[in-house]
Amino acid sequence: MPVIVTAAWSISKKVADRFAAEGSSLTRYASVFSGVEINSTFYRRHKPATLARWAAAVPDGFQFSVKMPKEMTHTRAMVDIAQPFETFLEDIAPLKEKRGPLLCQLPPSLAFNAATFEAAFKAFRDYDTGAIVIEVRHKSWTSVEALDLLRAYDVDRVLADPAQVWPPEDFITPPRYVRLHGKPKIYYSSYSDNEITSFSKLLAPDSWCVFDNTASGAAIENALMMFDLCSED
Repeated sequence: MPVIVTAAWSISKKVADRFAAEGSSLTRYASVFSGVEINSTFYRRHKPATLARWAAAVPDGFQFSVKMPKEMTHTRAMVDIAQPFETFLEDIAPLKEKRGPLLCQLPPSLAFNAATFEAAFKAFRDYDTGAIVIEVRHKSWTSVEALDLLRAYDVDRVLADPAQVWPPEDFITPPRYVRLHGKPKIYYSSYSDNEITSFSKLLAPDSWCVFDNTASGAAIENALMMFDLCSED
């Protein structure tokens, strides 16, 4: 079954009865879902003890996908990232076997540059062999050269919605990682039942599907519907 998750683990009162009644928010969230996306690492470093506490709060088999710091993606624009990437890996090491994919989300202004990204992806693979996914927002990433480089370093494309670069029809095989931000209002709008059903048909058993429309509380409700749909298959 695909890994259906939300960005962070907020549970709205509307669906609270679907989760365990006792425990922390994360423990209750993990009583239903088998993973979560950590976005806060994009903005700041976390204490090792915090990551260790999160890992201890969830059952075996639960995984955390982790967003890379903006120092790498935005401040440095993916230039000379080896040192901050190594630091990032050290910071999240307490997750141990519960660490899932690493998410690299680029700013809309960051175009594909072969030399820059070959060096960046080489740094990724010099330090880490795990799953890495990338969400891009500049049209230059549709080039054959960009796609070839991603394949060479085993960096998977994110299918994002709204799709700014790679629409669903661009994926010959099921996307490894899907991020649903909400539309028409990004981060707020809820998806319709038909939209969720349509996205569910794109997923493979090893796909991640992240609902990022958290600002209105829609993410947890949408994720539960997707979870129920995928559980029926």
